Amino acid sequence: MAADTRDEPADSGFGQISRTKDVSFRLLALAATLVGIVSLAALLLNVAVDAVGWLDWQFLTNPPHPDPFQAGFLPALVGSVAIMLVIALITFPLGVGAAIYLEEYADDGYLTRFIQLNIANLAGVPSVVYGLLGLGLFVGLFSIGYGTVLAAAFTIALLILPIVIISAQEAIRSVPDSQRQASYGMGATKWQTIRNVVLPRAMPGIMTGTILALGRAIGETAPLIMIAAPTTVFGLPNGPFSKVSAMPLQIYNWASYPQTEFQYGVVAAGVVTLLVVLLTINSIAIVIRNRYQQRT
Repeated sequence: MAADTRDEPADSGFGQISRTKDVSFRLLALAATLVGIVSLAALLLNVAVDAVGWLDWQFLTNPPHPDPFQAGFLPALVGSVAIMLVIALITFPLGVGAAIYLEEYADDGYLTRFIQLNIANLAGVPSVVYGLLGLGLFVGLFSIGYGTVLAAAFTIALLILPIVIISAQEAIRSVPDSQRQASYGMGATKWQTIRNVVLPRAMPGIMTGTILALGRAIGETAPLIMIAAPTTVFGLPNGPFSKVSAMPLQIYNWASYPQTEFQYGVVAAGVVTLLVVLLTINSIAIVIRNRYQQRT
């Protein structure tokens, strides 16, 4: 009993130290979270305040104009939406198809490992490199045209394709192998198992990765500059080979104007519009993802 009594203070002191470390770590994690959230909120609030009085219906429906009080965002807004739609149509089937092949069909050999290593490396390549690739491949070799909708969409699609592939692979890999074996045990083929078992359960993760990739794509500027996309367009794109501008390019162009109204008010209105479009696209994708989660 005496030995037990002597051990109690040591155990109590150890437990007190553990609780102190746990509370300290919790507070440190909370502080790190608040720093990011507060900084982002302050930035968004500053931009929103600057946009007051500039972001109105006239701004959203007018073309660009040298006068800041008549400047509009419509061609760049429509151009960005058109580019994003083409990007989604390109990257989603290609990215998911590549992930299915690498995870479900490809052997775990040297060639597959080499491909996986290169995909991971491509995900970290600077965007300006993809702009040079798009300039040489789509504009130079395929003659799609400088600054067209297709050239811009193909170039940025190459940029985010590795991200979509990697996220889709992780989602497919997270599906338990026991569910595949149960499907095979019921007589299903490989394709039937992938279509009816693997993809429905992996789709929420695939959609999450695609949402993040599209969020990066809508704000890219360097690839568009490299393929000679115009910073300002006064008309709406009427086809895939039309010259097109995008919201980041138009904002960048306005920021270079000497007038204070452009540098603060008009630029802030453009940034708020870009954020609203981004959040709208993400919200639609999240709704689709949640429907898949409810089905599974």
